[in-house]
This record gives sequence, structure tokens and C-alpha cells, in this order.
Amino acid sequence: MEYNKLVAVSGLSGLFELISSKSDGAIIRSLNDKTTRFASSRIHQFSHLESIEIYTIRENVNLVDVFNVMKTDGTALPDVKDDKAIKAYFQKVYADMDFDRVYVSDMKKIVKWFDLLQKNDIEIKLTEADEAEELETDTAAEPEAAEEQTAAKPKKKPAAKATEEKAATPADEAVKKEKAPAKKAAAKKAVKKKED
Repeated sequence: MEYNKLVAVSGLSGLFELISSKSDGAIIRSLNDKTTRFASSRIHQFSHLESIEIYTIRENVNLVDVFNVMKTDGTALPDVKDDKAIKAYFQKVYADMDFDRVYVSDMKKIVKWFDLLQKNDIEIKLTEADEAEELETDTAAEPEAAEEQTAAKPKKKPAAKATEEKAATPADEAVKKEKAPAKKAAAKKAVKKKED
């Protein structure tokens, strides 16, 4: 199971593996009891764990950063029922957390989720960071090839029709159509006056 496939579902406790998504919901598997079920998007909201950020006194940090600090600290997790113990735990482990905006209920979820991740032996890491590193190594290995490709392509000359096309936008066409009947009506009036 991979960290990037995990979601939190509103109205349901715990974490879930996103098996497949549909237009009206998703099929999810619980990390608690391994049961699979359908969750309707009309009733539930889905939050990918990778997208969850935590308020700090500086800039917001990804939940992965908090989990990694909790893992390296090694302090025993507090009892989820004891609000004071949970707040004291995070003040010790992650003192930069903004305790005015991160509520105790949020801290309880973080502790529960971290415990579930540990029990299921899930590696806590962002996939975006891995992809960015791969891209950097790929582009660093072949900079000359990229330069050769750009040098080999001839530069395109601006087309002479570009100015004509700009003048003939749909709005301009509509204005021309409106003016055309007015000109015809004016011409008819002029013909009638001459006849009279």
C-alpha cells in the first residue's frame, strides 16, 4: 500500500486506501479492518493525505513533515482521550505548530492516523518529491541534447495573415452584420427620397 493512495473520508473514522474512483463516489478499503465499501460523493468528502497541510507559526507544512518528525522523535503516542496530553505531546514534538488554529480534534486525528500508518507499515513520503528528483536527474543528464533540438528547429516567421485574422474576430463579424442591415436600410430610404 502506498501513501499517495490514502484518503481521509468525512463522516468515517480512520484512513482508507482509494481503490478506484467513480463519478458518484469511490471504492475504498479501511486500514482498520480491511473492509471494502463504496462511499458516495453526495454524502462524503475525500481528502488525499498528500494534500493535507498543517498550520505553523511560519509557513504551512505538509502532514508528511509532521509525521516524519513524530517518527524520528520516538516519543510514545499520547492517549487520544486525554486532550491535555495530546497538546503537550505536540508542544514537545512539533513546537512550531500554530496551536491557535490547529485544534485538539485535529491533533487527535494526526495521532490516530500516524498510529494506523505505523501498524500497516506504510512508508510516509510524498510522491511529488520523487518525481521532481527524477526530472532533475533526467534534465541534468541530457542538457546538450535539449540544446541541439532547439538549435535544429528553424525559427518560424510571423505570418502576414496574422493581422488580418486579428481583425476578423467573432466580435468584429457580429458588428459587421449589425452595420450591414443599417446600411441597406439607409440606402432604401435614399432611393425612396429620390423617387419622391
